[in-house]
Amino acid sequence: MAKRMLEDTKGNKGKVIVHIIIALLFLSIIATIFYLSPNYTKEDREGKIGILINNNDVTLSMKKDIYKDDNNNIYLSLEDIKNFFDKYIEYDEETGEIITTSEINIARMHLNNNNISINGTDETLNSEILERDDTVYIPFSEISEKVYDVNLNYIQSTDTIIIDSLDRKQEKVVVEKDTNLKYKTTVFSKTLSKLKEGDELIYIDETEDWIKGRTKDGIIGYVKNDTIGEKQTIREEKEFVTKPEGKVNLVWDYFSEYVTAPDRTNQVIDGVNVVSPSFFSLETGSNGEIFDNCNDEGRRYIEWAHNNGYQVWAMFSNNSLRDTTSAILNDYDKREYMIQNILNLVQEYNIDGLNVDFENMNGEDKDLYSRFLIELSPQLKKAGKILSVDVTAPDGSENWSLCFDRDTIADVSDYIIFMAYDQHGPSSKEPGTVAGYNWVETNIKKFLGQEDVDAEKIILGIPLYTRIWEEKDGEVDSKVVNMKDIESEVPEGLVANWDEELKQYYAEYQEDGATYKIWIENDRSVQEKINLANQYNLAGIAFWEKDREPNDAFWTMVKEQLN
Repeated sequence: MAKRMLEDTKGNKGKVIVHIIIALLFLSIIATIFYLSPNYTKEDREGKIGILINNNDVTLSMKKDIYKDDNNNIYLSLEDIKNFFDKYIEYDEETGEIITTSEINIARMHLNNNNISINGTDETLNSEILERDDTVYIPFSEISEKVYDVNLNYIQSTDTIIIDSLDRKQEKVVVEKDTNLKYKTTVFSKTLSKLKEGDELIYIDETEDWIKGRTKDGIIGYVKNDTIGEKQTIREEKEFVTKPEGKVNLVWDYFSEYVTAPDRTNQVIDGVNVVSPSFFSLETGSNGEIFDNCNDEGRRYIEWAHNNGYQVWAMFSNNSLRDTTSAILNDYDKREYMIQNILNLVQEYNIDGLNVDFENMNGEDKDLYSRFLIELSPQLKKAGKILSVDVTAPDGSENWSLCFDRDTIADVSDYIIFMAYDQHGPSSKEPGTVAGYNWVETNIKKFLGQEDVDAEKIILGIPLYTRIWEEKDGEVDSKVVNMKDIESEVPEGLVANWDEELKQYYAEYQEDGATYKIWIENDRSVQEKINLANQYNLAGIAFWEKDREPNDAFWTMVKEQLN
């Protein structure tokens, strides 16, 4: 009897184990089904208008609800426009003024008003800028293409807004046999839509067996790739500007406003692909007017450059006029006037780009200088012109270094040029190198690190000069010496020693009771700086300035050294 009871107990335990295994298998199957065939989460957007931006469903990421009026005009909140389209949009609560920016346009609007100015041209919208529940709403369906170069399409059947950037490449595929659009890349997944032969999908992505696409109704899902034809291009990606091929190799060609552009007929600068002549500048008291030093001599200079395959990025300088610069930057109308004037000049002379060289600015004007570039950049790009901006090393004086927001400048411009010189300048109280290797490298790292600038945006500026320092009776003075003149400026037979840290030759000598010190810039020291540009994968190099180089062979050396 006891034996029989023991056997029954063992049998019951076995049945329990079998039941547990079956239950676990069942739960596993259920979990797999839920994973492979999840419910389409349409209920998550219940009561909300769906919105796809460049094939991404951002419905649940919107900060505010979308507003649609009785005429199906689509309004987006200022916050959402800032988040998805325009991080530099600016709203003045006191005046109700809104300044929008995009890749190629800048617009000016006002709350409770339907007037708009786009790139300086006035237009009238059908709808006003609204304020609802303390939220500013902009009629995005009206300004989408005009301002942001995007196409907006409202699909009533799915209550979905589709927004596509018109500067991005777009492709489609055609369904070749009836199939189902799936939620995930498995035949067990939920069917989102039944597709018929001849239906089209906007191509998004693909795996080995599946194509991710979007229906005309704005439904995104997957189809087997053996059910569709080859990809077809609907729209090519827009290239607004033509950048130099390979690394930038720029040389500034400076001449003051008191002289004309140099005659470079029959000259060739080996390897250089960009020249930056000093054509434009501000004058004291300017309200946005620009001094034009191009004229007929400049036209011939541009013709010479283009005939030799060089792009021309005309320099636009503020001539270090701090007060004049500040007055313009602090006034939107003056900024706009200055921008229109520079655009007119760039287009009049058919030059390829602009090199903005504003220096000696008020530290408190840093954000306003960024605003000027934010407002300038789109209009230059729309005209197909390159924008490069000169900046100094980070972490210096207020008016020389702290007046630049390098991250923003690099973001809105095509190139940011680090003027890596005057480590020790005319105001230095002790002798030192103009551009030591270690100082240059440290600051390159700051650009890439603390300033958060992409290497592909940075052009390294290299000096074609040095300084001879004089120490006498406790006083320190210096004078600039061009590379081509160094040998004639120092005593014959002077011995110079290589400084491995600075990667320059150093020499000193005594004369007439004074000690003279010089950190020499020559082919070897320049090569070391070019190597830094190569090492950190920078966009290129720039030289200050033409005619300070020792000889024509110098440019061939530069070309060979620059990757």
